[in-house]
Amino acid sequence: MISRRKKGKGTRPGPPVHDDLVQRQFSTVKKVNEVWFTDITEHHTGEGKLYLCAIKDACSRRIIGYSIDTRMKASLAVHALNNAIANRRRTGAEVAGCIVHSDRGSQFRAKKFLRALEHHSLVGSMGRVGAAGDNAAMESFFSLLQNNVLDAKPWATREELRTSIVRWIERTYHRRRKQKELGKLTPVKFEEKLLAQALTLAA
Repeated sequence: MISRRKKGKGTRPGPPVHDDLVQRQFSTVKKVNEVWFTDITEHHTGEGKLYLCAIKDACSRRIIGYSIDTRMKASLAVHALNNAIANRRRTGAEVAGCIVHSDRGSQFRAKKFLRALEHHSLVGSMGRVGAAGDNAAMESFFSLLQNNVLDAKPWATREELRTSIVRWIERTYHRRRKQKELGKLTPVKFEEKLLAQALTLAA
């Protein structure tokens, strides 16, 4: 079963609640926590669907936060956002002012998600309807996830799939998969390089 992104209960994407602040300028992001991308994908298991909301740093391409659940509600996106913020603050990073770019799915237009953005002083951004290129950064990640995990075999249980998704993100994507756009470094090594450079400049 092919996985796909979901907008929300078969309805059309609603009107944007944010301007498009990214304008497909992905390659111009040179600092972590400057722009984050987020989206939702679904996959079938023998027990029913499983949903993943992931948040990706535009600079390092690291998946800095995610949430996995059996229901696709606004709380799925909020939990992913809170996870991203907690992970970044755990390293002492400041996230206020970061742009969070999404499509016009109902989860990202929900009051819960908008309140979470405001509470953490984050700036919302939304792409256009039907313009897949507006969130190509997340599309590329989900394609990798689908090829390496989701379509690898039939999944009998949600827990089996959830465990495999987490393992692939944390062990393979973050720490083993080198990316040409990162100078042939992994997302983790690339962030370590940026931190080392920042410490050198500050010395």
